[in-house]
Amino acid sequence: MSAAYDVASGEAATERTASPRRPWPALEIAAAAAWIGAGAITALIEEAGDFGYTQEFAFLLAGVGGAILIAALVGRAAPALGRRLRHWAPWLILIAVGSAGWELVTAKLELLPMPFFPPPQAILEVYLDDYPRLLESLVASAKLLAVGYLFGASAGFLLGVAVGWSQVVAYWTHPILRFVGPLPATAWLPLAFFLFPSSWSASTFLIALATGFPVTVLTWSGVASVHSGYYDVARTLGANRAFLVLKVAIPAALPHVFVGLFMGLGSSFAVLVVAEMLGVKAGLGWYLQWAQGWASYANMYAALIVLALGCSSLITALFKLRDRQLGWQKGVVRW
Repeated sequence: MSAAYDVASGEAATERTASPRRPWPALEIAAAAAWIGAGAITALIEEAGDFGYTQEFAFLLAGVGGAILIAALVGRAAPALGRRLRHWAPWLILIAVGSAGWELVTAKLELLPMPFFPPPQAILEVYLDDYPRLLESLVASAKLLAVGYLFGASAGFLLGVAVGWSQVVAYWTHPILRFVGPLPATAWLPLAFFLFPSSWSASTFLIALATGFPVTVLTWSGVASVHSGYYDVARTLGANRAFLVLKVAIPAALPHVFVGLFMGLGSSFAVLVVAEMLGVKAGLGWYLQWAQGWASYANMYAALIVLALGCSSLITALFKLRDRQLGWQKGVVRW
């Protein structure tokens, strides 16, 4: 009985040591305190000027701090949430301190000249009051980018496969690519707006041109670098030319293709903004030019934030697609 009792007590002790008490999430609580403190600075310190939505912005900061605090407490019982919050806690602290500093040097002390450096609540005011125009510009830019990018990526992919597979196509295409490809797409602006019937179609062509060149070159490189042994094995099993292209060359070239798609997406963003500034009647580029013309720098910063978030989201989605299609290379290229 004594031995059984000792064994049982030993198991109980093992269980207690296997699940130690989780420490308090000090870093996460510090992040919550930083956001709440930023809200207190915004709400309690008197402003040097007259800005709208100050109290609303202060409540927003304090609300984020409260959400972080709740997540930190829940994270003690949910390890995955706790690890994720702990990973981003230093950045959350930095953003809160930066917001408080931004508020102090603009709205509270006016150390930076207006209207070039508006306070953060002025940008919040843009999102709350001018969201219809900003949303319309976002939708217009998304349509233009989608059409131009998809057309350019598709044409670049097909041309890259053809050049990489056929020596005849490579002979006639390679000199043209070397001559035309390195030119920035924006250099074709005067000619594009002259040749195309509308500024929208000209902008679509420029975005497609900026996307197509890197996709073509990288796809060509991927197809050309496929080991000849793969083709020999497929031919031994009776594969025809179509099978070699669709089932051997293209799958083996996909890592290069996705690199070209990333590069093309980055180039298309630059061309999108420039093209919208010069021609189209709606879009984030047009909105930026309109805000600058009226010295509405808060609107300009708000549009830049939307543009940055949109670009980052699209690249993240493309990386998710890459990891899904190329599972054996997941984590090789990070974003």
